Amino acid sequence: MSGVFSSLVPMALAAVAIVLGLGLWNMMRGGSSSRSQTLMRWRVILQFLAVILVMASVYFASGQN
Repeated sequence: MSGVFSSLVPMALAAVAIVLGLGLWNMMRGGSSSRSQTLMRWRVILQFLAVILVMASVYFASGQN
């Protein structure tokens, strides 16, 4: 089970980095503030999911299952 979480963690972190980059790029080029706000909201949601996956990975790797 920990193998599943260990493979999902890098994907979740990459998703967070991509959305963060898109949001910053949109702000720096003077794009729509509404779009930047939407991207930053998605970043927060993805960060929450990434933290949950990291914690689950640590839990299952520690042998407490």
